Amino acid sequence: MAAYGAVDELNAAIGLARALDPTALGDALLDDIQRDLFAIGGQLASPEPAKVAKALAKAALSDERVAALERAIDSTEATLAPLDGFILPGGTPKAAALHFARTVCRRAERCVVTLSREAPPIAPSILPYLNRLSDLLFVLARGANAAAGRADVAW
Repeated sequence: MAAYGAVDELNAAIGLARALDPTALGDALLDDIQRDLFAIGGQLASPEPAKVAKALAKAALSDERVAALERAIDSTEATLAPLDGFILPGGTPKAAALHFARTVCRRAERCVVTLSREAPPIAPSILPYLNRLSDLLFVLARGANAAAGRADVAW
């Protein structure tokens, strides 16, 4: 329950970030991610996969989805000034919400790692997806600040 609960919380945190202005910033990408997270939650919440195989087939997460996150990271990062140190989470409300979603994503990743050690095998794309997603949320937060003309705050 901890794993799919954390993924559900992550989905809600991303929903909050999407609701903040500017709502168009990354909206289509975040919509796709929320749908992916719903599928991941469904996979993690299925203790007897054989009984719900048809539903799980709909919730399959391909390696292409991880690659899509990588491409989104690269394209967003290309628009930002290079980092030369750590930054504090925050800035605009949109950026702060994306930073918060990033931390929730890291927690979800830790919960899924724990689950993978204690339960039947999980789909191999889930952990890489969550790992890359947290990085994407970081660069999207930086992008939200940049779009608003706010500099990242150095630590």
